[in-house]
Amino acid sequence: MSETSRPTTLSLIVTGTDRPGVTGALLGAVAQVGAEVLDIQQVVVHEHLTLALLLRPASPDPAGAHAALERLRDAAAVAAHRLDLTLSVTRGAGDNARPRHGRAAVVVLGAPLQARAVSLVTRQIAEHGANIDRIRRLSRYPVTTVEFGISGADVELLRTRLALVAAEEGIDIAVAPGGLARLGRRLVVLDVDSTLIQQEVIELLAGHCGREPEVAAVTARAMAGELDFEQSLRARVAVLAGLPAAVLDEVRDAIVLTPGARTLVRTLKRLGYTVGLVSGGFIEIVGGLADELGIQHARANRLEIADGALTGRVLGEVVDRAGKARALREFADLEGLPLSRTVAIGDGANDLDMLAVAGLGVAFNAKPLVREQADTSVTVPYLDSVLFLLGISREEIEEADAMDGASTEPSAAGLTQLSSQ
Repeated sequence: MSETSRPTTLSLIVTGTDRPGVTGALLGAVAQVGAEVLDIQQVVVHEHLTLALLLRPASPDPAGAHAALERLRDAAAVAAHRLDLTLSVTRGAGDNARPRHGRAAVVVLGAPLQARAVSLVTRQIAEHGANIDRIRRLSRYPVTTVEFGISGADVELLRTRLALVAAEEGIDIAVAPGGLARLGRRLVVLDVDSTLIQQEVIELLAGHCGREPEVAAVTARAMAGELDFEQSLRARVAVLAGLPAAVLDEVRDAIVLTPGARTLVRTLKRLGYTVGLVSGGFIEIVGGLADELGIQHARANRLEIADGALTGRVLGEVVDRAGKARALREFADLEGLPLSRTVAIGDGANDLDMLAVAGLGVAFNAKPLVREQADTSVTVPYLDSVLFLLGISREEIEEADAMDGASTEPSAAGLTQLSSQ
């Protein structure tokens, strides 16, 4: 055996019941005989500890390498025995960790999350040629969310493969670049009607002139991609001609936010993210929502008002499918962020261009056409579930809320049930 191939390191895997002081006691034991830490990783799952250490003698002497490694092994073995832990030891040469290229994060949401679904996800990752480096749970209630940190992935190809699993198993799966791409500031742009809020504003307005059913029917077809959005919008707005402008105040008061909306926006702002609203609805409503939630950017259509009444027309260029994508680009430019650092969330066909332009496009309880074309989808009724897709855990959200004394709302991060709203 050549000198370069002789064992020079020890890999220690320690498992057992977790309790305070275990890691310190083990490291203290090997420190007494002199050890350099090359790598250390630890995880605790349901009070069960797994601690991995890669060590080498603090002052390696090629002539005495074997004896130095034996001293390290014996010290670790004695400490593990005293702590009632199981120890596994492997000798190696240097830090042989393989380079991790193609890092990605695969986030899986299910309510419930069945073992079969997880099995199919992990099988697809393996068949894709990627390796699972880390797994952590992001949430348990009301949706179970698990994040897989993987390497060796082609994000677009893996996203396509896992989309089939998601459809077959009735779960939500997001695949996004990992590493630095997972960190740092982002721009998150949301659609408003049936995304940030539970209603369609134009239908609320039409209800004040007794035309809600017919307007709702046209809206449904437009959101499903069956009608040209601009033409359908102008036709629906024409129905509102003659309504007193004061009706807008009544509609604002009738707005109900989607469960988890406040938590989503509040948490994104705490992270330093920028939030924007882009709507095919009306700035008279959207602007108030943005002010209420402290959202930095808002873009929507403007209703024409004359002599205190709606004229049945909109002013300026209509914010349609292409207009939403332009708004996202403009918001990103204003914030100095590349499109890769943007997230778009929407539910209708007029959101498709925006979802395609964004670094991550999320279909939220969306129409089938939108779910098919978006990067990922969320099918649970909690808007803050999007936070899990970004790698933010429920515990982190709750801890931040507790520190700030934030009020509880129906959301994926809180225990309050939908029925409480």
